[in-house]
Amino acid sequence: MAKTDFKSVDEYIAAQPQAVQPILERLRKIIRDALPGAEEVISYQIPAYKLDAGRVIYFSGWKEHYSLYPVTERLVARLGAEVAPYVAGKGTLRFSLSEPIPARLIERIALLRAEEEADARKAKAAASHKARG
Repeated sequence: MAKTDFKSVDEYIAAQPQAVQPILERLRKIIRDALPGAEEVISYQIPAYKLDAGRVIYFSGWKEHYSLYPVTERLVARLGAEVAPYVAGKGTLRFSLSEPIPARLIERIALLRAEEEADARKAKAAASHKARG
């Protein structure tokens, strides 16, 4: 059975097929550059990036593609036709390993997800404050 108890993103990437590893390292760099303050963790046994205790974005590698999660309705609405070719079911973007990495798009996705998480935290804090008020 394949290893599934990854302790780090390095370990996760090293366990992927050799041909996929450079692509995942590039994806990792794009996300880290876009979210320099994010903590890199393993969650649901895939790489994830957290800001202020909220998970912003995840990625995973597969035999013929890599994926980004979660993809919200708000994100799809904001990026429209840019992400439409990559939508692969609810909450998932799928990118072919045989095509160039759309670095600028992935950077924008990471930034929009960070914005969504910040907005969600603010809304939750406001609701909590109102309930106590």
